[in-house]
Order: sequence, then structure tokens, then C-alpha cells
Amino acid sequence: MSSRLMFPALIHTITYLKGGIFGVPLFHKRESQFSIRTPWGLSFPPAYVDTHSLSRRRKIYSQEKGFRYQSMEKPESDVAIIDYLQDAPLSDSYEAALEALSSLVRQQKHGDQKTIGGKYGKLDRMRMYLKTLDLEERVAGLKIIHVAGTKGKGSTCTFCEAILRESGFRTGLFTSPHLIDVRERFRINGVDISEVKFLLYFWNCWNQLKEHETEDLPMPPLFQFLTVLAFKIFVCEQVDVSIIEVGLGGRNDSTNVIEKPVVCGITSLGMDHTETLGNTIGQIASHKAGVFKHQIPAFTVLQVSEAMDVLQENARELMVPLKVVEPLDSKALNGLKLSLSGDHQFSNAGLAVSLCKTWLQRTGNWEKLFQKDNREANLPEAFLRGLSTAHISGRAQIVHDSSSSISHVSPEVAETSGDLIFYLDGAHSPESIEACAKWFSVAVKGNNQSPSLVLSSSHNIENINVVWKNGHVQHEKCNIQEFNKISKKILLFNCMEVRDPQILLPRLVSTCASSGTFFSKAIFVPSISTYNKVTSGTSVVPSDISSKDLSWQFSLQRLWERIVHGIDTDLLEKSTKMDGAETSPHREFLYEDASNCSPSNGYFACSAVIPSLPLTIKWLRDCVRENPSLRLQVLVTGSLHLVGDVLKVIRR
Repeated sequence: MSSRLMFPALIHTITYLKGGIFGVPLFHKRESQFSIRTPWGLSFPPAYVDTHSLSRRRKIYSQEKGFRYQSMEKPESDVAIIDYLQDAPLSDSYEAALEALSSLVRQQKHGDQKTIGGKYGKLDRMRMYLKTLDLEERVAGLKIIHVAGTKGKGSTCTFCEAILRESGFRTGLFTSPHLIDVRERFRINGVDISEVKFLLYFWNCWNQLKEHETEDLPMPPLFQFLTVLAFKIFVCEQVDVSIIEVGLGGRNDSTNVIEKPVVCGITSLGMDHTETLGNTIGQIASHKAGVFKHQIPAFTVLQVSEAMDVLQENARELMVPLKVVEPLDSKALNGLKLSLSGDHQFSNAGLAVSLCKTWLQRTGNWEKLFQKDNREANLPEAFLRGLSTAHISGRAQIVHDSSSSISHVSPEVAETSGDLIFYLDGAHSPESIEACAKWFSVAVKGNNQSPSLVLSSSHNIENINVVWKNGHVQHEKCNIQEFNKISKKILLFNCMEVRDPQILLPRLVSTCASSGTFFSKAIFVPSISTYNKVTSGTSVVPSDISSKDLSWQFSLQRLWERIVHGIDTDLLEKSTKMDGAETSPHREFLYEDASNCSPSNGYFACSAVIPSLPLTIKWLRDCVRENPSLRLQVLVTGSLHLVGDVLKVIRR
């Protein structure tokens, strides 16, 4: 009989409206003006988890000890008094939760097709998980905006969340993937859920599902568990609106247990995840249209004809009133600017406006809130605030790496350093990589005119300043030396092997070139994160690079050289040796002309493979520290995992 480790089960009752879970008040900017919550009480039995599912040993607490909660007097605290956390550090408990999550990863890498045992289908299992957690009826009571699509889902959901929060509602936002920490996926009132609350909700769900685990109903795979956890969090946090982003596809996605959303949206469609969704845009559209529900209003953006025909056909079958939304007219912003960068965001913003307006109308709140703003030509002030303040990391995000904030650099050195600016966009489909290239081309030109880039970030990154204002540079006074800096554009790239770099890289190069933007160098580097392990911003960064397989990075380099110079692929195959990436490039590499390329000797002046991301960031930082007249503009793209890893490294 295997040993079992018990985690204290959560026993709580949610106080209607004013009281939060665990007796902690619900702290948010403003009380909802028109609450649509209903009261309920919840309690859960003790549950257990197998010790074999966790390698980290933690102290075993007795069932009698459990939790003891105390209402907090100060709203700033947002922390429950929990006995066991005094003995088990929160960080240790959080790492244990991440290990537990990692045990739910069924694939070793993205694209692996592994079926889950048992006699139930995916959505049937999801419903049984919800029933086990006593969430079926509560989830049905959530007022949901459900959004599917190929690209722009996260941005559209983020716009919706900001608009409705600014309208006075308590919001819950579930998106994927996360960049640095899994808690990013769960946002309450625009803020990532706290570690304390995450742990309490997490172990409550984990313990109950583990206790009811059978051969026919195994523990859910990672995304299914996170979806269930999102529903748990939003129910217990008593949000007024839940904005749910589809994970993959739509029809068979874990989120599609939502039976009666208030409104549905489908963002721009393109060719992605073809190994799962099909090889034609029509097949992909059919999967996305699976989120349509009988007679529930839905909106979409302009699509190619094949995709639009499929969406409309599915809508007719379900008697869904489907409307096509035009991109938002910039004039409607009354002089403000979208907070998310890129022209493509006007399409996402237009969709978000329609979704939010319909949500407000169908919940009976539009007339109550916006009687004075009910002219079709004008957006309500709350909508304008939401559209101009919404923020999502890793999508068209500009980060100015401030060397002077690094502890081991003296102020004298920092003042004479060059500029290192990261342009982060996790584009990984042909359409999104093109949008990324257009944004980057505009952003770097504006950046060359004004290098002073300082704004706040949703992440507490100590040694960087972050810009995320739609590519619009904040013009500030700067000296003549700043304007005379030498700008070099660097591509820092990686993508998953299920992607097609033979489409992505040429599209990126040609789109940038059409705007007069050219890369001095390209660097190919493996990601830190692995597909089969859930980590956080404080997780240890692997330092051993000797065993790193760089074959994929070398294949990307070969493709790059062929695109840029038309070099024979066979020659590249022979010249790129695995031992060529043991160290960082020499400093002269940054300034070398393309004519110095010598493929026969295995040397390339326009690209490099570096075996680790920390080594790459160090090399870039060293370059700008040694040359105060240098400005490196680094586009990080091809993978959201790579973007998240870059944020992790520069954050430390």
C-alpha cells in the first residue's frame, strides 16, 4: 500500500458580497455597481494525494490541525492567517504545487499525441471533474464571454477584461499560456491571483480530484486541470464576469463545457495547430465554430471567404445571430491610443467592444451604466479607459534593459553604457509573425528618434524599464549623444519543432524588408522552459549546457543563411558543427560585414547559435556596456516560451 500525503482540506463559507473566501475581504478598486452574483455556501471534505506524485517531501500535517482563518482588518494585507504555512514556507508549498502540476503533463514535447485512458471522452471527463468539485451549477451561473480564434484571442480577452473592470464589474480572466508564472493565467480584477489564494484553491481541487481518481476517470491533463481550477477560482471569488480564452480549437477544447455563455467571439483565423485542427482553413474554422451555442449571440472579425462560409454555416445550424465586426476606427478613441501595439489590435479592439456591449445589454446593465453615453457614434468613457490601459505581456512589448540597475555595475559604467532594448512578441504562426514584423518595423524607427523609454509594467521587473504603449514612443528631452548612437537590429529566435520555420522566417524577413528594416545579426538559442515541466519566475535556471541538443537551432541557422545569402544547404550541413556553440561570439562578430562569411570554414558573420539564453543575454549586455554609442534593438519572437524565458532572465 503506497504512502499518502495529506494536504489540509479547505473548509470555508463565502460571505455574500462583502466577505471573501477564508474570511478575507474581496479587495478591488470599486464595488460592482450592478452585482449579478448569487450567494452560496461551500464546504469540502478532507482529501489526500499520493506521495509518489511529488518528489519534494513536505512535513505531514495532521488532519485535526487543518486551517484556521482570521478576518483581516487591513484591506492591503490580502493574506489569510494559515497555521501550516508558518511551518512550511510558502515558496516550498508553491514549488510543491508546481511539481504536482508538472506530473499532469502528458506530452514530452508540443505536438505529441497521447490519449487519456478511461471510457469517457474529454468533455465528459471535464463535466465529471466539475461535478466532483460541486461546481456544475455554479459554473452555469457564471456570466461568461467565451473567445476562440487563431490569433488575437488573448488580446481580445484582455481588452474585454479592462473595459468591464473600468465599467465597475469584478472581473475574472482566464488565458493561456503563461510566460513566467502559472498564476498569470488567472486574473482577478486585472491582477494575477496571489500565491496564497492560488495554493488554497489549487490544493482543494487537487485533493478532491485525487481522492476520486479511478481507472476510468484519471487525474486531468494539465490544461484540463487549469481550466477546472479557473472555474473554481471565479466561482469562489464571486466575479461578475468571466472572460474565458479557448486553449486550442474550440469544439473539443476543455473550456467548451460552457453551455450558456452570455456571448461568444471568434478572432482572426489562420493556419496553426494543423496537426490537431486540420490542414485547411475551413477545417480549422469548423473547430473554432464549435464554441457557438444555440441562439447565443456571436461576433467575429473579417475572415477569408472559406473560413467565413464555415462560420456562417455553423451559426445558421444553431440559430446563432453571428455578426461581423469591422476594426475599430481610431477616431472613436477621442485622441487616446490603444494600449496594445500594432495595427492588428484595432481588429481585436473592435471585437472586444462588441462583445462587451452585448454582455452589458444581455445582463441588463447597459442602460443602467451608460444612459448618457448611449449614442452609437461614441464609446463610453469606461470603454475608452479600458482600451487605453489594457496590458498583456509578451505581445508587442518593448523592454528597455537598464544596465544601471544591475547591482554589479558601477554608476560610472552604467552612465557610459549603450542601449539594449528588447522587442518581445510571441508570434508563432505565419499571420502573427507578419503582424509582428510590421509592428517591429514601426517601433524601431520611433525608438531611434527617442531612446528614453520608461513606463510601468504589470510584472515587477527590477532591472528594466518597460514600454507597452502601442508602439508610440514617449518623447522626452535627450542629449545629442543619444541621437548619434549606432543602431543594430538583432533577431533572437526559436520556435517549436511542430512549427514550420521555412514559412515563419522568410515571412518575417520579407515583411521587415518591405518596410526598410534589416537585421544585422540573427541569434538562435534554445528555450529554458521545457514542455513537460511547470516552473515559476523563481525556479532554478539550468546551468549545464554541455548536454544541450542544439540540432534544431543549427537547422534554423542554416535556413536563415539560405534566406539571407542563398548559401547552399548541403555546404551548411557540413560546416555547422555542434562544437561551434560552446561559447558566445567574439565582440567583433557584432560589427562584422556579411562579406566575412566563410561557410567552407564553418564561420558565419550574420548568424550564430548560442547554447543558452542566460549566456546570450550576458553577451548582449556586455556589448552595450563596452560601447556607449551602441544601441541594440533585439526582436525576440517565434515562441511565447522564448519570450517568457527572456523576461525571466532579465528580471533576475
